[in-house]
Amino acid sequence: MGITNKNEWNDRMGELYLYCLREKTEGAPTISAKGIDGREEVFIIPYQELEAIVSNSSEGFASEEIRKKAQEDISWIKEKALAHERVIEEAMSKGNKALSLIPMRFGTVFKDRMSIENALNRDYSMIREVLNRINRKQEWSAKVYLKNKELFEQRVKAANEVIKQKEEEISSLPEGMAFFMEEELKEAVSKEVNKELDNTMHVLSESLKKHAVDSIKCKNLERELTGRKEPMVLNIAYLILDEKVEDFKRAVEDLNQNIQTKGFSLEYSGPWPAYNFTSY
Repeated sequence: MGITNKNEWNDRMGELYLYCLREKTEGAPTISAKGIDGREEVFIIPYQELEAIVSNSSEGFASEEIRKKAQEDISWIKEKALAHERVIEEAMSKGNKALSLIPMRFGTVFKDRMSIENALNRDYSMIREVLNRINRKQEWSAKVYLKNKELFEQRVKAANEVIKQKEEEISSLPEGMAFFMEEELKEAVSKEVNKELDNTMHVLSESLKKHAVDSIKCKNLERELTGRKEPMVLNIAYLILDEKVEDFKRAVEDLNQNIQTKGFSLEYSGPWPAYNFTSY
């Protein structure tokens, strides 16, 4: 997400590409990743107590051009997006510590240094407010995959009185009538399975929420994006205090052992740039 205010922040054709904003950081190592062009060095523009992480760019990143590139060459977008993310991830690292920063959305450009400083001046108090909100906190993600749908359905059917009742009704009917009732049974099973799936995911997400200061439910990713056969059934981002991260990890691992017996797999990853918690 990142900051998406209008005017200078958005999609201006320019010479400086902005990756992220962070507080002034003493002792942070020089960023070694190359910029969005794959050639330019990444450098810092300081402004009061803030730092803008930028690089020069010879390629246009106006919205119209990005859309055109995406239509003509999806590999170009993927390559640039990965370069964008590499810089942000390095900018948030200081040894073993994850620094708080505000990641910009892909394609944020400025005409020159002055236009960046003008934007920083205009939005300074809001930027500081966002940074204060995520200070000493990390974004982690939890994703659940339905690895064994048949196992989950069997458990639902075995414990669901509505389904049991319909199965008993069918077993006592003549073969012809039973055929039509079986279609009703399939619908009932599907309905109860979806209901139990929603309930299971709600309980799981609420359990992990106890270890976080905030959470956002994200869109489940398609198989084409995950590269996995099993469907993703839950995707949640959590904002967690630095000192609570290990508790979160242990909670995920314990929950994963529990839900594996029901046909699921729970995974966590992080820390990530706080895209989901840094808009204003």
